[in-house]
Amino acid sequence: MTATSSNPATNLFDPHELLAEARLGVLATIKASGIPQLSPVTPFYDRSAGVIYVSMTEGRAKTVNLRRDPRAALEVTSPDGWAWATAEGPVTLTGPGTDPHGPEVEALVDYYRSAAGEHPDWDEYRSVMVSDRRVLMKLTVERVYGEKLR
Repeated sequence: MTATSSNPATNLFDPHELLAEARLGVLATIKASGIPQLSPVTPFYDRSAGVIYVSMTEGRAKTVNLRRDPRAALEVTSPDGWAWATAEGPVTLTGPGTDPHGPEVEALVDYYRSAAGEHPDWDEYRSVMVSDRRVLMKLTVERVYGEKLR
């Protein structure tokens, strides 16, 4: 993984930190035409593992794009809008699952626990993950860059 900032005045800025703090971002995937597809997502960055997780629905544009071309970039901004960070890398998709206690749904449970803690009703969560045909995206971070403008 590399982390760079083009502004020498912000050499203390750590784009990994911003990625870890962000709970809203824009995921870029590649359409069949080669044009980027941008989707708002709620990412979770496991900095120690060097991966970003996003829960998504089977059949949506971003999921279809990633099944065809498993590369993505995620961009996040600071709450004040003056800093940004981008992570790029290859993607693997897990799911959708058909068994509420199968490995695909277990991966989503692990993701939720890491990102948000305990769910008030795990049986309901598991059922919804199956009925909504949820898929877990895992982006292996190969490159990180960003900048703090102020």
